[in-house]
Amino acid sequence: MSSQAEVSTKRPIMTQTEPVAKKTAAKKPVAAKAKAVSEAKAVKPSAKKRSGQAFPFTAIVGQEEMKLSLILNIIDSRIGGVLVMGHRGTGKSTTVRALAEVLPFIERVAGDTYNRTVEQYIEGEEDKKGSKAIDPATLKVEQIPVPVVDLPLGATEDRVCGTIDIEQALTSGVKAFEPGLLAQANRGFLYIDEVNLLDDHLVDVLLDVAASGRNVVEREGISIRHPARFVLVGSGNPEEGELRPQLLDRFGLHARIITILDIEKRVAIVKLRREFDDDPDAFMHKYNKEQLKLQKKIQTAKDLLPQVTMTDEVLTDIAKLCMNLGIDGHRGELTITRTAHAHAAYKGETVVTMQHVKEIAGLCLRHRLRKDPLETLDAGEKIDRELAKILGEAEAV
Repeated sequence: MSSQAEVSTKRPIMTQTEPVAKKTAAKKPVAAKAKAVSEAKAVKPSAKKRSGQAFPFTAIVGQEEMKLSLILNIIDSRIGGVLVMGHRGTGKSTTVRALAEVLPFIERVAGDTYNRTVEQYIEGEEDKKGSKAIDPATLKVEQIPVPVVDLPLGATEDRVCGTIDIEQALTSGVKAFEPGLLAQANRGFLYIDEVNLLDDHLVDVLLDVAASGRNVVEREGISIRHPARFVLVGSGNPEEGELRPQLLDRFGLHARIITILDIEKRVAIVKLRREFDDDPDAFMHKYNKEQLKLQKKIQTAKDLLPQVTMTDEVLTDIAKLCMNLGIDGHRGELTITRTAHAHAAYKGETVVTMQHVKEIAGLCLRHRLRKDPLETLDAGEKIDRELAKILGEAEAV
């Protein structure tokens, strides 16, 4: 099962990047290599092969909160992922899977299972015992789309983490490692549908890996370590069960999805879906310009992000908001700060204001509020009320 998954992921990558790999291999000097990589970047949109299976991201009607949450995590992966909870049949899975088509490209060492950059590859390989120094000029480089990996509910721990071939290790002394889903998701997105139904032992594994950024597989005294930094995206229906508090806290943003009640939007959803089902390729072609436009906007925001600044006054107001709401720990402030920076960059602005904070505060804090069974106020309303108080204080001063 693992080998089949590997083949399916590598085949399109090799198809679209083979020319780049050959070009880089032919010219070993660093300057020539940099030129080849820049040429690869220049043709990114046309190099990406459309599968014709995923509904286009820009054609999804409504659910702006979910779409914004996903986009902000592309701009800054340090935000910590997205938890999408809401009614069944509201397009949660469709939206997440459509995300793959608007993700920017990343650079990795050609054929590397863990999607590592040249620097990461050299660091990882030279750490191994008895390994020789690696010349960066000898490494082939390729451009691939940011990976989006599905983690099915029925997956075993071996399928998720990877397995070690004990027999081969004992007979030949070679650590034969079969990478799992965590290896494929490195530097990408790991999506779990019905995350609230995930087995507890897999939740523990994800918590460990999310905290350390490394996956450790140990069997019979043999240990394998590899990088596993990914954006965790989970979706589910709250009626089917609650999430464990430890896992809930690991999600940076919480997007709440409800059934659309606008009659025109409901009609548009049905029409668009029927059009897509009748001819997926023509439908994808129709939205190709919008997809590329969004992809370019996201890449521009990623480039702008390091230039975005925040004043101490805004940071103080964020701290007040979290303190007044009784948020435990300091993850609330950190998440709001990172998300507000990404939101400002997405709007093309370089200074974070309280307006940016106001627009994303609910996403960052909704799932961090202490649960009070006697509380009548909705979590979103409670956050808005405290924000209004703080903004009023700021204006009064």
